[in-house]
Amino acid sequence: MSHAQRPLSPHLQIYKPQLTTVLSIVHRATGIALAAGTILLVWWLLAAAIGPDAFATAQAFWFSWIGRLMLFGWTWSLMYHLCNGLRHLAWDAGWGFELKQAYLSGWIVVTASVVLTVVAWVAGYAVRG
Repeated sequence: MSHAQRPLSPHLQIYKPQLTTVLSIVHRATGIALAAGTILLVWWLLAAAIGPDAFATAQAFWFSWIGRLMLFGWTWSLMYHLCNGLRHLAWDAGWGFELKQAYLSGWIVVTASVVLTVVAWVAGYAVRG
């Protein structure tokens, strides 16, 4: 009895990810990052309510390089999730399903999320003085 050579399912080593696939995965990842960031936001608010020593500890963390990196990532996650959520809302209304439109809206989401993140941080530094 001979075994027929059957094709194997594609796997990560031979499958070329498409933009829509990557954006979908990133959308899920940013949702998880937003949940984790919200827990840290609650920690910061609780520290402010507990007293000056706890708040100073929290502030020291947020003003460290790792804290700022996390805040920047959380800001980008928020902006990406917002922009991609609007894209999904347009899809729910029946707009943008054609391949060309899906790719264009995907790149708009990526660009808008980066621009909005930079604008938010520049505005934050401008307000802070």
